[in-house]
Amino acid sequence: MIRYEKDTGNIVTLTIDMDGVDQNTLTEDIGHSFIPVLEHLKTEKKKGALKGVIITSGKNDFMVGGGLEYYHTTTDADAIFKSSQMLTQFFRDLESPGVPVVAAMNGKTLGSGFGLALACHYRIAIDNSEIKLGLTETSLGLIPRGGEIVRLLWLLGIERAYHIVCDSHYYTPREALSAGIIDELAIDQRDMMNKARAWLSEHSEAFIIPWETDAHQTYNQYCKTDTQIVCRQLIADQFKRTRHIFPAYQAVLNTLSEACAVDFDTACRIQSRYFTQVCLTQVAHNMTKAFWYDLRAIRRGDNRPRGFGKFRPTKIGVIGSGLMGSGIAYTCAQVGLNVVLKDISRSVAEKGKSYSDNKLKILVNEQQLSPEEAKVILARVTATEKMEELRDCDIIIEAVFENQQLKSKVLKEAETYLDEYCLIASNTSSIPITKLGKSAAHPDQFCGLRFFRPVDDEPLVEIIKGESTSDETIARAFDFIKLIKKIPIIVKDSWGFYAGRVRNTYILEGIALLGEGFPAAMIENIGLQTGMPSGPLSLADDLSLDLVQEYERQAAELYGPKYVRHPAAELLDKMIEAGRHGVDVRAGFYAYEKTGVRALWSVSDNFLTSKRAESEADTVEISERFLFVQVLEALWCMQEKVVQSVPEANIGSIYGWGFPAIYGGVIQYLNDYGLERFVERCKYFEHIHGRRFKVPPMVKKKIEVGEKVF
Repeated sequence: MIRYEKDTGNIVTLTIDMDGVDQNTLTEDIGHSFIPVLEHLKTEKKKGALKGVIITSGKNDFMVGGGLEYYHTTTDADAIFKSSQMLTQFFRDLESPGVPVVAAMNGKTLGSGFGLALACHYRIAIDNSEIKLGLTETSLGLIPRGGEIVRLLWLLGIERAYHIVCDSHYYTPREALSAGIIDELAIDQRDMMNKARAWLSEHSEAFIIPWETDAHQTYNQYCKTDTQIVCRQLIADQFKRTRHIFPAYQAVLNTLSEACAVDFDTACRIQSRYFTQVCLTQVAHNMTKAFWYDLRAIRRGDNRPRGFGKFRPTKIGVIGSGLMGSGIAYTCAQVGLNVVLKDISRSVAEKGKSYSDNKLKILVNEQQLSPEEAKVILARVTATEKMEELRDCDIIIEAVFENQQLKSKVLKEAETYLDEYCLIASNTSSIPITKLGKSAAHPDQFCGLRFFRPVDDEPLVEIIKGESTSDETIARAFDFIKLIKKIPIIVKDSWGFYAGRVRNTYILEGIALLGEGFPAAMIENIGLQTGMPSGPLSLADDLSLDLVQEYERQAAELYGPKYVRHPAAELLDKMIEAGRHGVDVRAGFYAYEKTGVRALWSVSDNFLTSKRAESEADTVEISERFLFVQVLEALWCMQEKVVQSVPEANIGSIYGWGFPAIYGGVIQYLNDYGLERFVERCKYFEHIHGRRFKVPPMVKKKIEVGEKVF
């Protein structure tokens, strides 16, 4: 597990290489394996036969965190605290052998694995943008568990430490160097080891770390700054970002604030206590369920059609160089794919290519890429007005304006230049894939790929299966989406697909509340307090009221006599008839200044039949209405096989339209709420507000057979 090598200069290299696994993970086994090694190092130091230690990995990656399965299931607070303290002590022992220790990070280093690197006195990483470094625990609803927050406090100060932990950012080595969490970059493995030895040769005496100069010294004594002022600023920042609904963020800030006034070891015990507290919250349970278990299930392809070999495309065609097409082209080029970006003219296509150029310049300025790397990526994008340049493409993605006739026209024209093996896809938010596929020469090779805006930032892609789409096409589309580092969920062709359909219920519920006379500002604020990324009325404006209306029209067409008109539809129709279509025409539920500033528009008395005072509102009930309509529509999507698995429903809800991550997704919210309790609450809402709160039969069947969760 740990290889011990000592060179003629009395520098020891410890190579971690766990047996039978692809990655080193920081488990208790690693800690136990280090105990005799560290004791031996101390003995060597006493003999004068040790000048320094290098810790590296025998795997492609350095080390990642471990033990998440245990922390997801345990409810024993004492055991959690003890486990955290054991890791803390391991890191303390690691940084105290009496000689300097270097972490030589040859690959991915995340979570507690990065905590191990922080416990070393110097950190070197190979300069490869594919390598990711950092503390990512807050993205799982947890906080680091081994004193990492306290080390960052002493190394970088309270504000920078807070952002590094709470941002859960996957740093490239260059970003990590700029952020101050590593110390040096290396060209390759050999260069990294040479630099580690060179640094140790210059620092062969015991390397003194700030918190070791005086065992009773506090951070406040060391830095002599007014931490109260900084903490007040961070509290405001935290409320703006999270509205204080994420316990992990509060725990990080509490740890930092309290750690300033005590010595290092006491501060680490404080961190262990907050780790224990956060670990036992339902939020942590929900988030680990979503971002560990559900996300892994999707990425390993649990729902990918079986029996088809891995698809490895090399050349991609994108038709349409607007924001969506340009974003798709940039995303593909970043992972090494050659892209033909086609539009009506060369100049328009070049404008689309400039999107990639501008994005790459930002990365160069932020030192995430070298100018040479950016030049290579940009060269992969070819701008053209000629359809024939799409020859030899493995995939064609149509991303033109949302118009069925236009999409059908360009797809038909493109097909004349494609071979029989090319995968063809349409990026659409509302047009049925089956309708578009009817005019295709090979409808079995045609599917939908619904990207979300902005493409390069939004991780989710819906793979939409039309009536004629083959399983092989879906499998190939799945492989492509994984290749470009997005999250693929497979969705049946239905109105609004999955994300658009369920998101619409949140918007319509907000409009219905407005129609009931509740103040618009109150509706928006409760939406935000619930954990949604925006209020329902501002979301309606951003998407366009026409699209909200179109989804309802498609639902009416699909369900026929069974369709029940939504109570929000009347007010929605009046808004559109009045020319208030949303942000594109600078008029919707908000009024827009030329500067881009917007404020809620006073809806005309002619539009509303009643008005209520804000004091009449039951904010808990309104919040539940917002959440319940989304959960119910997601359940109907599962009932109708629009989505086929709980992981896809959960992850699709979080990344597709921003369902609050603290609940772990729409189905996890239901599991947490309790099926029987949920059904009873829905009966109450259905009695007052109508059939949109009707529970799908699949939920009642689960209750009948005694199942408690999905």
